Amino acid sequence: MSNPYGSNPHVDIMQHERTYNERGCPPQVGRRTRHIGGVALNLENPLRGISLEHLMTDVEVFARERGLMHILDDLKKGALLAQDHQAYKRYNYYTDEDIRHLEDEIYHKWSQTSALYYVVIMSSLAAAIQGMDETVINGAQLLYPKQFGIDSLSSGPSRDSLLLGVVNSAPYLCCAIFSCWLTHPMNQWLGRKMTIFVCCLISFITCIWSAFTGSWWHLFIARFFLGVGIGPKSATVPVYAAECSPAPIRGALVMMWQMWTAFGIFLGTLVGLAFYYVPDSGGIIGLNWRLMLAAAGIPGLIVCLQAPFAPESPRWLISKGRYEDAFDELCRLRFSRVQAARDLYYIHVLLEAENEMKKGRNRMVEMFTIPRNRNAALASGIVMFAQQFCGVNVIAYYSSNIFSQSGFSDPTALAASLGFGALNWLFALPAVFTIDTFGRRNLLLTTFPCMAICLMITGSAFWIPSKNGRLAGVTIGMYLFTIFYSPGEGPVPFVYSAEAFPLYIRDIGMSFATAMTWFWNFTLSITWPSMSNAFTPQGAFGWYAAWCMILWVLILLYVRETKGKTLEELDQVFAIPAKIHAAYGVRQITYGIKKYLLFQNPPRVDLYEMAAENEKSNAKREDAGNPVQ
Repeated sequence: MSNPYGSNPHVDIMQHERTYNERGCPPQVGRRTRHIGGVALNLENPLRGISLEHLMTDVEVFARERGLMHILDDLKKGALLAQDHQAYKRYNYYTDEDIRHLEDEIYHKWSQTSALYYVVIMSSLAAAIQGMDETVINGAQLLYPKQFGIDSLSSGPSRDSLLLGVVNSAPYLCCAIFSCWLTHPMNQWLGRKMTIFVCCLISFITCIWSAFTGSWWHLFIARFFLGVGIGPKSATVPVYAAECSPAPIRGALVMMWQMWTAFGIFLGTLVGLAFYYVPDSGGIIGLNWRLMLAAAGIPGLIVCLQAPFAPESPRWLISKGRYEDAFDELCRLRFSRVQAARDLYYIHVLLEAENEMKKGRNRMVEMFTIPRNRNAALASGIVMFAQQFCGVNVIAYYSSNIFSQSGFSDPTALAASLGFGALNWLFALPAVFTIDTFGRRNLLLTTFPCMAICLMITGSAFWIPSKNGRLAGVTIGMYLFTIFYSPGEGPVPFVYSAEAFPLYIRDIGMSFATAMTWFWNFTLSITWPSMSNAFTPQGAFGWYAAWCMILWVLILLYVRETKGKTLEELDQVFAIPAKIHAAYGVRQITYGIKKYLLFQNPPRVDLYEMAAENEKSNAKREDAGNPVQ
C-alpha cells in the first residue's frame, strides 16, 4: 500500500476519518463494562468506543503533559492502533515499513528485535538459575551429611533426617515467610531488571558462601539467604518478560519460565554427576560437594553481567512517570516508532485505569471478600499447592537418595537423577502448544491420575526382592511420573495464577500465589527425610499418590478453565459461585461415565447454562419472598 503523506507526515486524522465514514464505515462498537466490588471497569480495551475527535484530543493532552510533543504524530498513529489493531488498513498514511512491521506481528510473530531476544536469553538464564539453585543440593546431600555428622544411616534417624530436611528446605522457608513479600517493594524501588540483578547477585554470593561452610547450621544459614535470591526472582522474571513482550508471544514467553527452570534442574543434576569424583585437594575436605554448590552461582554471575545492558520494563518506567525513557526502551524492543508509540500510549491508559481502581481500596482484604477475587485466589491456591503436594519436588530434591535407597551406587544414582532432569525439561516443551489448545484444567485432570499411578508404581517397587527388578521399577515409576508432570502441573500454576486475578490486585495475587508454592515446597522438603524413614519409601510415595487423587477432585470442583478467555469472560468464569462450579464438576463425572464407559450420548454439561439457571432460581425466590403489595 502506498503512502501519499510521506515517511513522517503530520496528517489531518480527523479529516481522514470524516472521509472514511462518508464511504460507509460502520461505527465502532461501544465499550462494555464490568463491575468488581462496585467499581465499573472497561473491558478488553479501555479505548474502544471513544470517538476519534476525543481520542486525538486525549493524545495531544497526554503528549503536552508528558513532554512528548516531538513524537505527537507517532503517538496519534499509535493511539489509533491501540484502539483498533487493524487501523493501518483503514487509514492510508502509515508507511510501507510500518505496515510490514505491523503485519509481521501477526504472520511472523517470532520475528523480533535483538533487544527482545536479549531479554528472552537473560530471562531464560535467570530461570535456569532457579532450577540449579533448587537441585544442586540433590547430589551434594549424598556427601555433606557424612562430613557434618548428620548421616541418617550412621546415627539416630529422627534427629539427623530432620536436620537434613532443615538444611535442604532452608531457601524455601525464606521464600515463604520473608523474601516473596519483598517482591513488591523491590520492584517499586529498583525496577524489574535491577531486582533481577540484585537477586542473581545474592544467588551468586550465597552459592559461593555455601561452598565454604563447615557445619550443618552454617550451611543452613547460607542456604536460607539463598532464598532471598530465589523468591523475588520467581515473581519478577515472568512479569518482566511479559511487560517487554508484544501481545502475540507474551503467553509463550511466560511459559518459558517453567521450561528453562526445568532446564536448570537438569543442569543441577548434571553438575552433581560431573563433580562427584573430584578428590579432596589442598587440605579441603568435601571439595566435590562444595564445587556442586558453588557451580550454581555461575549462571547468576552471567545474568549480573547481562542485566545492566538489558532494556528496563517500559511499564515500570511509565509507572514512575519516565515516559521519554519508556519510549526509548520500546523503540529498542519494537521495530518501528509507531509500534513503540502504540504500546506507550496503551500502557499509559491501562495504568491510569489501574490507578483509578486502586484508590481508597484495601486490595488484600478484597482479594478474599469479593467472590470473584476469592474464587481466583482459591483456584490459584489449589494449583500452587498441587505443584508441591503432587510429590514432584521429592524427586527433584531427593532423587539421588531415593535411587540410592533402591540399590543404586551413589554415582549411578546421580546418573539416574540426570535422566529425571532431562525428561523434566524435554517434556515441558509440548506444553508451549498444549496449554492454549488442550486447556489448563483439562491438562491437570488428565495428568493427575496418571501421576498417582506412577507414584504407586515407584513405592511398590521397593517391595520387589530382586535388586534389578527393584531398580527397574523405581526408575520406570519416577521417569513416567516426570513425563506426566512436565506438560501439566509443571507449567500450569504460574500461567494460571498470572491470569486469574483482575488487574487491580494482580501483583498482590501473584505474591500470595508464589508465597503459597514456596511454603508448601518448604513443608515437603523438610518432611520427606523423616517421612521416608517413618513410613518407609512405600508409605511415603503412597501418601503423595493419595494426594494426587485428592487434588484431582479439588481441581475438578474448584479450578475453572481459563484457556482462550478474554478479560470479560474470565470475570464471568470466576464470578460464578463456587458451589455452582463444584456441581458442574460432579456433573462432568456422570457425563464422562455415560459417554466413555456406557457408550451413551448424553447432553453436554454447560457451566454457563448452570449459572444462568441458578440466577433464575435465585430471582424467583427473591420474587416469592417479596410479593408485590
